[in-house]
Amino acid sequence: MTYLMYKAQSRSGFLLLLLLVLVLDSSAREPISAPPKTVRARDLGIQFDGDPGKFNAITDVPGVEVGYTTLISGEGKLEVGKGPVRTGVTVVLPRGRDAMNDPVFAGYFSLNGNGEMTGTAWVEESGFLEGPIVLTNTHSVGIARDAVIAWRLAHGGPDAEGFAWSLPVVAETWDGWLNDVDGFHVKPEHVAHAIESAHSGSIEEGSVGGGTGMICYEFKGGTGTASRVVSVDGIGDPGSSASPHPFAVGVLVQANCGRRPQLTIRGLEVGKEIPGSVYKRETGSIIIVVATDAPLLPHQLKRLARRASLGLARTGSVSGNGSGDLFIAFSTANPHAADAKPPIRSIETMPNDLMDPLFAATVEATEEAIINALVDNHDMVGRDNHKVEALPHDRLRALFQKHNQSR
Repeated sequence: MTYLMYKAQSRSGFLLLLLLVLVLDSSAREPISAPPKTVRARDLGIQFDGDPGKFNAITDVPGVEVGYTTLISGEGKLEVGKGPVRTGVTVVLPRGRDAMNDPVFAGYFSLNGNGEMTGTAWVEESGFLEGPIVLTNTHSVGIARDAVIAWRLAHGGPDAEGFAWSLPVVAETWDGWLNDVDGFHVKPEHVAHAIESAHSGSIEEGSVGGGTGMICYEFKGGTGTASRVVSVDGIGDPGSSASPHPFAVGVLVQANCGRRPQLTIRGLEVGKEIPGSVYKRETGSIIIVVATDAPLLPHQLKRLARRASLGLARTGSVSGNGSGDLFIAFSTANPHAADAKPPIRSIETMPNDLMDPLFAATVEATEEAIINALVDNHDMVGRDNHKVEALPHDRLRALFQKHNQSR
């Protein structure tokens, strides 16, 4: 099945029209074959703190779904508007596609603001994330934002009454070293496909979705994910001898930050041991999405989002001036908290004093998600034959073996 054929499965005439537009667009391309077999950081023997969930992914948080559109085509000299194309779209649906109109409590944090994440003024003001989180390249934020609104209107409107109002959350990192970023290759139908293909369970990493053309610590970067399952003392059935109720914390990153010498994996200065460079100065960014099913309020989720900074720091980042490091956290607890009826609502929450396990889980999962984005990847050649090498597994194994033997 070719890339264009996915539109034949669309669920509305609106999206079928978008298919026709794409077919008639002479710039449409077919993707290259799928990347090599998945290899994650733990498969190389790297040990991380904490207990991961079943999939070690953000989708270990019940209800969360992730979808991608990956656009890879062309090679050789850059021709703006024609390629080469190395980009895409990632969509995170907090409660899944069938409950997109049920907002979740959320909090936003900017570690360094040289980037864009739309819709966050209203997240800060209201405490709610309404709709999906979309990740793409820097120059496609506008089209992705508009496409989310169009998709929701075509499927009944942003709320149950069809009220036509929406402030989507769309974030970006820059992929212009490998991609024809000024060619505007992300189209509305690509955003629609990412939404419609979103699913739970195991998800792809590396050069996929919005992470397709990204570079992290001057190795091939992109999309990474990880999760932790934690117990919080005192939360469970009163009088029961059973273990405390477990909560999941999941993280998804679009990693495009850092210089080679900074890269640190579990305390080992890997970047200094594998020399090489792409840029003369840091020009990248990272978007971090944190999800949990713990019943947290917006101010608590903002605290959770801040902790992603510590996981990023574990991998060596100094959050340079040119880096847009923007983080958002949400909770899938308290369904229907934003409903207007009844006008007085009861919600669940937990005290700040019990949040330490969630803080630790966020730090741990963020660190591992970034390393997964590097490990579960492959070399890529893009515009003007720019080549970015993936983190070499054999050298990484050798470095850790040598390190462990010397301890």
